Amino acid sequence: MPEQTLTIALSKGRIYKDTLPLLAQAGIEPVDDPETSRKLILDTNHPEVKVVVIRATDVPTYVQYGAADVGVSGKDVLMEHGGEGIYEPLDLRIARCRLMVAGHPGATQRAGRLRVATKFVNTTRHYYAEQGRQVEIIKLYGSMELAPLVGLADCIVDLVDTGNTLRANGLEPLEHIADISSRLIVNKASMKMKSARVKALIQSLETAVSQAA
Repeated sequence: MPEQTLTIALSKGRIYKDTLPLLAQAGIEPVDDPETSRKLILDTNHPEVKVVVIRATDVPTYVQYGAADVGVSGKDVLMEHGGEGIYEPLDLRIARCRLMVAGHPGATQRAGRLRVATKFVNTTRHYYAEQGRQVEIIKLYGSMELAPLVGLADCIVDLVDTGNTLRANGLEPLEHIADISSRLIVNKASMKMKSARVKALIQSLETAVSQAA
């Protein structure tokens, strides 16, 4: 891709939909729809600005290695990734939720080593290490709430929005790990090499976020 092109990495779904109005206020609008287009690199109303739509968990990696100059990523994904090689200059205040320990009431109070099911393995390990508590972590990719119900785990670490799914399955939030929202992230080399364009985008998005607040 040409050196002067600014590439923005987004993920499909809630983050993409919530980011579009902010980008529009910054004067950037995709002309291709990721739901209908077969293109992997989407054009925008600016020939020198492109959008790549990828898996949410891949956004920090694309930005870290310079395949994208900037991206929008949930704080949960950034915590799991570690944030190496990227700047995180702006909280976009979208796609908000909480990262929680959840389970049956009192599940975390039991003696002995906890078994915790989660896809946030690194974050969970770090959280319990800070408490000095040893846990057995079981990596799952979906249906976290099922794990305590069938005895696979004592509790789970997962994103909680309304809490309705937890309640429907007799579970509840037990411990708060972090407030989650989507962040603008920037490749460190792009911040230097494309400084004016990147800083202009940050400033425009900052204004859009403050107006939306």
